Amino acid sequence: MTRPATLSDPLAADPSRAALHRLRTEVAKAVVGQDGVVTGLIIALLCRGHVLLEGVPGVAKTLLVRTLGAALDLSTRRVQFTPDLMPGDVTGSMIFDARTAAFTFREGPVFTNLLLADEINRTPPKTQSALLEVMEERQVTIEGTQHPLPDPFIVAATQNPVEYEGTYPLPEAQLDRFLLKLTVPLPGREEELGVLRAHHAGFDPRDLAAAGVRPVADATDLAVARAAVGRVHVAEPLFGYVVDLCRATRATPALELGASPRGATALLGTAKAWAWLAGRDHVVPDDVKAMARPTLRHRLRLRPEAELEGVGMDAVLDSVLATVPAPR
Repeated sequence: MTRPATLSDPLAADPSRAALHRLRTEVAKAVVGQDGVVTGLIIALLCRGHVLLEGVPGVAKTLLVRTLGAALDLSTRRVQFTPDLMPGDVTGSMIFDARTAAFTFREGPVFTNLLLADEINRTPPKTQSALLEVMEERQVTIEGTQHPLPDPFIVAATQNPVEYEGTYPLPEAQLDRFLLKLTVPLPGREEELGVLRAHHAGFDPRDLAAAGVRPVADATDLAVARAAVGRVHVAEPLFGYVVDLCRATRATPALELGASPRGATALLGTAKAWAWLAGRDHVVPDDVKAMARPTLRHRLRLRPEAELEGVGMDAVLDSVLATVPAPR
């Protein structure tokens, strides 16, 4: 996924859009060459959705989320998922207070704006399910009492696609709770040289303040931006285009599981956010095409024979995009 074009006039006229575009500049102070992934995270913020980041070790997945949190005036927490992590370690639990002789609720790390769930596939299904329930309901229920999470609240979860020993892969029903699945690529040669030069000059990924990363957007910017995204116009043929794309995945021979109606609504929402970031007040077919892969790739399942033939999910989606006619 590439970043949408930056348009000067709309940026000047809309401070909230300008603030979100500045996030890229701030994140680039610590993370080199991941503009597309940063754009995906911004779209998730605009759509109140959660993100699954997938990439080999060492491509700055964790640093990317930490830097985004530092560039936003929002609370950020990180949880390292391990095989012994319990649901209460994530959501919170009741503890006995000897002074009052009563049990009180101690909030878990999910009570934040931006939660980094590092290596989510390393924790057992019981803990995964507890987190994913919180992601859907945006509240924690303990002994019948509901504890709402702050707004905004999004989860950015990371996982390693090449290491399976000691992991618990997320099932399709849980993967469907993520708005986007973003692949974090290896940097190009020039970008990797930039990483080496930065570290040689003393860059410390644990000290983002020293790297000059400062908050450039806050909850108010997000609220204004979300309202603006909600007003983005969608022409009637675009609704049909989104539905036809999702229905085509259900009929594709390479797939045994296609996109559900939830996937269609997610694709419509992310296309609206992409259009707004590009400075437009309406969706065009290219917006849908730009967001199809990150929005749908984790909601589909390849047939075993297609996997044996080395067919990739993005290649299947590219074929669907090429065969379903776009409205003019």
